[in-house]
Amino acid sequence: MKSAVIVFPGSNCDRDVAVALEKIAGNRPHMVWHGETDLPEVDLVVLPGGFSFGDYLRSGAMAGRSPIMKEVITRAHKGKPTLGICNGFQVLTETGLLPGALMRNAGLNFVCRDVTLKVEHANSAFTNAYTNGDEIRIPVAHHDGNYFADDDTLKALEDNAQVAFRYKDNPNGSQNDIAGIYNESRSVLGLMPHPERAIGAELGSTDGIKMFESLMASL
Repeated sequence: MKSAVIVFPGSNCDRDVAVALEKIAGNRPHMVWHGETDLPEVDLVVLPGGFSFGDYLRSGAMAGRSPIMKEVITRAHKGKPTLGICNGFQVLTETGLLPGALMRNAGLNFVCRDVTLKVEHANSAFTNAYTNGDEIRIPVAHHDGNYFADDDTLKALEDNAQVAFRYKDNPNGSQNDIAGIYNESRSVLGLMPHPERAIGAELGSTDGIKMFESLMASL
C-alpha cells in the first residue's frame, strides 16, 4: 500500500500517522508539503491531526486552501481513499469533501483523553476489520470537535449509513454523538479521534490499528 501524508504548518500528528502506516504497510508514506501542487501516485491520502496554520480564522480553513488541496480534492472526487483525522476532518469539511462543520467544544475546553466509540457502519476500506457495534477505545485531543450539520444533512447521513463512529460518552457536544462520517461513496472518512495513537499496548490501546489493517487489506 502506497500512501501520502499531507504536512501543513502546525501539523503535529503527521509523523504519528506515518509511523502507523509504516508499521502496517512496511514502507514509509510520502510526506507531502502543503505548498506542493502535485501528489505522487498513491493508494491513500491522509490529512493528519494538528493545528494547521495555528487554527487561524477557523480550524482547517486555511489548510483547505493550500495549493496541494486542489489535487487532493480532484483525486478524492475520482474515488481515491482519503482519510482526515482530527484537524484533517476539519479540513475535509472546509473543502466540502464532507458535509457539516466542526465547532468549538460545547464546554469550550480542550479535551484530551481516551474515549469509547461505537462502530456504526464498518463496510468501508477504512473499517472492514471492525464489526458493526464494536466498542473501541481511542484518544481524542481537540478544542473544535463539536460536529454540527443542519437537520436535512443529519437525516441524509443517518439514512445513507454515513455515520462511521459515535461517541459513547460525548466529549464535545457533537450532534447525534457523531465522531466520524463518510462521504456518500465511503471513499472519504473524517473522524476526530486519533487511531494512530492507539496502535500498540505501549500507547494504552491497540484498537486503532484495525483501521490501518483495514486499509492494507483493501488497498
